[in-house]
Amino acid sequence: MGDKREISRRTFLNYALMGTGGFLAAGMITPMIRFAVDPLLQGHAGGDKVAVGSPDEFSAVPKRVEFKVHTKDGWYESESTLSAWVTKNDKGEILALSPICKHLGCTVDWNTSPEHPDQYFCPCHLGRYTINGEHILGTPPTASLDEYETEVKDGKLYLGKVKANPRPGVNG
Repeated sequence: MGDKREISRRTFLNYALMGTGGFLAAGMITPMIRFAVDPLLQGHAGGDKVAVGSPDEFSAVPKRVEFKVHTKDGWYESESTLSAWVTKNDKGEILALSPICKHLGCTVDWNTSPEHPDQYFCPCHLGRYTINGEHILGTPPTASLDEYETEVKDGKLYLGKVKANPRPGVNG
């Protein structure tokens, strides 16, 4: 028969206290880890793109559209209203431009300068852009207007994230 090994009282208490302490520590640390990791585990509601209308609503003349975007930053959730200038060329290609001036962040409007018709105009510092968002050299902006990602799906135009406009500046 096997030799039974007896455990001393001191060893038993040591094991019991270590097990209890480990259990209590795990009970305290688990909620902290869950709190720190929870935003990463949450799924995103909806997609990254927002419907702004039918592609048939847009033409070669820029049209301003406003849309709401749900933003989640960790535990803080908010809904922001954004806008875009949307045009459609003769080939049916859609271009959506951000109305934020690249000089100091003012808002640009279409065709509001009598001296410079058919251009985006920033009234703060007289910045100007072409219909494609290219900055006009010799004016304060140093870069072209940003673009929104666009997608036409199920008869609706969807705008996505803002990306840098690759077009260089032009002489005005």
